[in-house]
Amino acid sequence: MHKKILPLLCATLLLSLPHWVMAEANKQPASQNVKLGVAEDVCSEFTDPKWRDAQVIDGVEIQESRMCNPDNPADIAAFVKGTNNISMSTLMDTQLAADAITASNDMDGDGDPDHYIIKLEIAELNGHSPDMREPTTTFDIAPGIQPTFWVYAPKTRDMSTLSLYEPVANPLLRVPSPVIRVEQGDIIWIVLENSHYLPHSIHLHGIDHPYMDHSGEGNDGVGQTGQMDVLPGSSKTYVIKPRQPGTMYYHCHVQPHTHIPMGLQGIFVVEENRPNNWVQTFNVGAGQVRHPSVAVLEKYSAEYDLHYQSADKELHEMARSANDPRLIARRLNNEYDVTEATDDYYMLNGRSFPYTIRESLILMEENKKVKLRVLNGHTDAFALHIHGHKPMITHYDGVDNGPSSYIKRDVHGMVPAQRLDLELSGVDDGLNSFGQGIWMFHDHVEKSFTTNGVGEGGDISLVVYKGFADARGIPTLHGMSLAPYFTKEYWQGKYPMWQDYDAWKSLGLPEIKAVKEKAFVLPPPQAANTAGSAPAAQQSSGLGQLIFGLLLGIAAYVLFVNRAKILAKFKK
Repeated sequence: MHKKILPLLCATLLLSLPHWVMAEANKQPASQNVKLGVAEDVCSEFTDPKWRDAQVIDGVEIQESRMCNPDNPADIAAFVKGTNNISMSTLMDTQLAADAITASNDMDGDGDPDHYIIKLEIAELNGHSPDMREPTTTFDIAPGIQPTFWVYAPKTRDMSTLSLYEPVANPLLRVPSPVIRVEQGDIIWIVLENSHYLPHSIHLHGIDHPYMDHSGEGNDGVGQTGQMDVLPGSSKTYVIKPRQPGTMYYHCHVQPHTHIPMGLQGIFVVEENRPNNWVQTFNVGAGQVRHPSVAVLEKYSAEYDLHYQSADKELHEMARSANDPRLIARRLNNEYDVTEATDDYYMLNGRSFPYTIRESLILMEENKKVKLRVLNGHTDAFALHIHGHKPMITHYDGVDNGPSSYIKRDVHGMVPAQRLDLELSGVDDGLNSFGQGIWMFHDHVEKSFTTNGVGEGGDISLVVYKGFADARGIPTLHGMSLAPYFTKEYWQGKYPMWQDYDAWKSLGLPEIKAVKEKAFVLPPPQAANTAGSAPAAQQSSGLGQLIFGLLLGIAAYVLFVNRAKILAKFKK
């Protein structure tokens, strides 16, 4: 019985407290109704719907692309035939320079060119200009998110922006740097015309190339061991004749700890040699390859390039912190400490969710297979997970390890700069595929689900089966509305994602008062102000009630302990 005395005593004390003390403890703020900002259209009406259709331009067969933002078919024709082999009208439908891609000399007589001259420039996106306060040549990775990037780009003839009045970058200048495709055994000259204000180079990572070229100049893109870095306004030609096919990589090797994360990196594919094999030299922005090679079409119905990369906000803001190249060089080379870097932005093919669903979907059909070429361009490890499927690894770093070494799994780990070739099958057997529908895919390192710490964003995208998207390429989702994701306010952390889930907005934000509230203290005793009330001296304060409750509890305890003696006295 004595064990129950302490709880009874505590209960007595609580009952004696003033009612306003308990009310204050249970007080909760009202819900705050946060207004949703202006939402962009999921897919703009400005894209010519004919761009999505399968078609033939200047003899180039171009696959359909049921994306919101498909590639310009005229660009695809130029990338396949070379700017020297297409009609003038097709060239004028692009923004490519006339000498951007020169394809010539069928030296082995198999019906396709064997000598390519590929010209690259370096462009800055979301940079700073002395003439403007806002970023110039803009490229949004998500609504209102504009990190500064440096990228390789096909040589262009027009402005870097859409027009004098639109600062948006023209479609050839974008993140990531373009996928470059060549054929095994062809002679390739890659000409880097350094149009940037800092030195740069190209390192052909994993690609078969000699240490020195025929003129005795370095060919590896490393200033410390070969040819000097390419200075602003200068050019350098890299000469290769790759003997082995595979998915490779290229990047700048000048201050690579900053230049690679700044965007000077891209996928480089060496296609297997086949007769009459006109490869798509550039795949700007990666994603769907609308003119797959002959070798790819022998096994697959379609092909996709998936370039994953990340960005540290501090680095990318530092790159536009001045107009003087000397100041930028000092800040990036001497002041920025990459060992303390933390990535803030995670992208697939240059975009973060929700923009990834405009141009980086994987479109599938039941019982068909597609080829995925994946590059981990992050600064950290990466874990690709495709919902509803278990794709098979066929190549590591461009090397086919043979069918006995193929691995089928649903999470594919990759270290930085590593490449994987995956076979994604639409066979509904519970192993290759769980069936038709809309399935998410993403890097399963959880911080990459975010954009500047706000989720769900990052490099999320979707596998969409035929029949599960409308005519503009918008997936017919059955879940929550995508509208909040297409507002700037959401990525600024101002809008509670779950606020409008129910009519009561029960998962909205608590109302926060603008005026700072005073700390809670017990109020002083109130003075009597009515004739019928007790004198002030007789009114109990909160402290008095507390002491009274304590004494009452002690008295109750004493009575309980001595109850036998007390009852005996009453019996007498």
